[in-house]
Amino acid sequence: MSPERSPSLFRSFEHAAEGIVHALRTQRNLLFHFTIAALVLVAAIGFGATKLELMALLLAITFVLVSELVNTAIEAAVDVASTSFDPMAKLAKDIAAGAVLLASLNAVAVGYLVFSGEVRTRSSRFLNRLSDAPAELTLVALALTVIVVIAVKAYTGRGTPLRGGLPSGHAAVAFAGWMAVTLILDGSSNRFLISSLTFIMALLVAQTRVETGVHSVPEVASGAAVGALVTLFLFQTVG
Repeated sequence: MSPERSPSLFRSFEHAAEGIVHALRTQRNLLFHFTIAALVLVAAIGFGATKLELMALLLAITFVLVSELVNTAIEAAVDVASTSFDPMAKLAKDIAAGAVLLASLNAVAVGYLVFSGEVRTRSSRFLNRLSDAPAELTLVALALTVIVVIAVKAYTGRGTPLRGGLPSGHAAVAFAGWMAVTLILDGSSNRFLISSLTFIMALLVAQTRVETGVHSVPEVASGAAVGALVTLFLFQTVG
């Protein structure tokens, strides 16, 4: 009986590719990170990032994707080994998820350092053309956003004002807040930083609605568009 032969190099690459494809098909977080990575690289090329900046972005992106793949593998291994609730199994999953969180925060920091100067320069002309409006319009903008969401959901007959249906109410309010903050801080030296942080928070709100299964991606995207556009329209009109 001949000993079992080790897989060839080609077969090893094939198995690795199958693992990545399976993770992409079954893990929405990984698919989200892959999509964001592709958009970031396209943006980096469009903004004319230097070789050093591209290296930093590639390292940060790879760190996130590898962490997500390892996290998926650990979750699968723990699920196979544990047939009932085990505090240590939960701890292992939590630690693996913590590694993904740290990698993601690092990627956000690297992305901000690479893009902040260029985006601030290119967006300043657009933001400066927006009308100067009082902060009180923020509450009006949020209220108007909710009214539009309720009206659309009443027309389609799906969901409640802030749960389910098209568009997503949470995403609409989150992106309305981001747009309002961006417009109110017109002329402030910290406008870009605060606007970026608010935008990231709005994205996280939208992602949680998809992750929990309450909304689909199109519902969240439409909610984000409604919130941002309604607020922009109100500020420009009243201001």
